[in-house]
Amino acid sequence: MELLYLSRSDVERVGMSMAEIIKAVEEAFLEKGRGRVEMPPKPGIHPRKDAFIHAMPAYIPSLEAAGIKWVSGYPENYKRGLPYITGLIILNDPETGVPMAVMDASWITAMRTGAATAVAAKYLARKSPKTVAIIGCGVQGRTNLEALKVAFPSIETVYAHDILPEAMERYADEMSGKFGVEVIKCAEPEDAVRDADIVVTATPILKEPQPVICAEWLKPGVFACPLDFDSYFKPEAFSAMDRLYTDDLEQFRYYRSIGYFQKVPEPDGDLGEVVAGSKPARQSDDERIMSINLGLAIEDMATAIHIYHRAVEMGIGQRLEL
Repeated sequence: MELLYLSRSDVERVGMSMAEIIKAVEEAFLEKGRGRVEMPPKPGIHPRKDAFIHAMPAYIPSLEAAGIKWVSGYPENYKRGLPYITGLIILNDPETGVPMAVMDASWITAMRTGAATAVAAKYLARKSPKTVAIIGCGVQGRTNLEALKVAFPSIETVYAHDILPEAMERYADEMSGKFGVEVIKCAEPEDAVRDADIVVTATPILKEPQPVICAEWLKPGVFACPLDFDSYFKPEAFSAMDRLYTDDLEQFRYYRSIGYFQKVPEPDGDLGEVVAGSKPARQSDDERIMSINLGLAIEDMATAIHIYHRAVEMGIGQRLEL
């Protein structure tokens, strides 16, 4: 018995594009919306304050993708020169249960999270948005903009905010050159949010947050996608939404049971239901809509299985004996 080991550089060398990842993630949400995936809420341990290590299992029968992601998020890692998110994905053969691949999870996590935002925006944002607010100019700030720009070539202006001015400077230089957009650096979150058609918050997840985004900052027709739970939007901002969705209701309720989302209303449904057509997408240009994207294992498995098959075809990676 052998498994294929793929390092981060191997995963990147496979060359799966953001457009391909968006397509894979949308297919995973469609399967979820039709009740054809197995995905329990992710359990976790918390060795340090505001840090987590989560186990994320999932099975997508249509893709023959079964496995688990073991992923950590440590908000203080930047002080050590380490990334916030690190982890591994293990793929198992659904027929035998034998592990068939182990691969780096950091690149996949970054890309599929941006892809999930783009899928949500496809159904819930206004057509042809021109402005995006990115709060948090780290890895997710980059991949979310990349995915949104793939989904909406109409995007022209990005309002960026970060508590670290040097991070905001680097982000503005990189993103304007890479995607041909105007990046406006905003000293205050309000300046970033008020004129944005799409708002993405990609800050650390905090158990005891001090949120700042107010309901009145969010203009009619906005689509908001917090990737950081309830860490950055105030409770009244959640309540002000005409439609409130999440990527998985069961997982949302699990997080509420352990202390998050205490002042957030029950969502109207989940993203899989929207993609499958059993819950309504955007109905008018003036609706304010939010999708609370918690991050799902089906996104990882849908991406990882494509990377695995392509790596095998290309001869990338190292074979390890079990």
